[in-house]
Amino acid sequence: MAVATVKYLQTPTSPAWIEQAIANLDTILLDHSHCERKAAGVALNLMCRYPSNTQLVYQLTAIAREELEHFQQVNQILERRNIPLAPLPAPPYAAGLKAQVRRNEPGRLLDSLLISGLIEARSHERLGLLGENVRDRELAAFYRSLMASEARHYGTYWVLATTYFPREEVTERLEELATVESELLATLHPQPRIHA
Repeated sequence: MAVATVKYLQTPTSPAWIEQAIANLDTILLDHSHCERKAAGVALNLMCRYPSNTQLVYQLTAIAREELEHFQQVNQILERRNIPLAPLPAPPYAAGLKAQVRRNEPGRLLDSLLISGLIEARSHERLGLLGENVRDRELAAFYRSLMASEARHYGTYWVLATTYFPREEVTERLEELATVESELLATLHPQPRIHA
């Protein structure tokens, strides 16, 4: 496994993504808004699917709340910059990961938790890269401010996975899914996105 910049990820983000993102900050900001909304939705959907899993419900309530706060913060930045809310075509990243989720339980729960964790880990990495590389001070500070919560989120998904499944099983499946995640990002998507 390649040395990764962030725990659980097999490969670091390419410099080409950083260049593409910085050259298209308006689109990245708009996509970031969509990402925060979707992340809240994922947490809520898991709570609805597994309402008797007490630790899951408790932990994901906090994540959903925080994701919605970030959604609001990004939307305020969009408004200040006169960037209207609008739909964006989704890159193949999330769909490619979701295609790996097994249909039957308990595999479905494990895969859902691990994929959510991988997406949060990649978000942590990429928002950090934006925080380091964006020249706009307000945006750089904003992205740096989100890093701790993104790290906490991917840690929470890992802890939940190891709460409900044996650690060895979690580790083995995580490695399989992390390989897919890395392959999905091996070629830079032509449209700038947080996860592309």
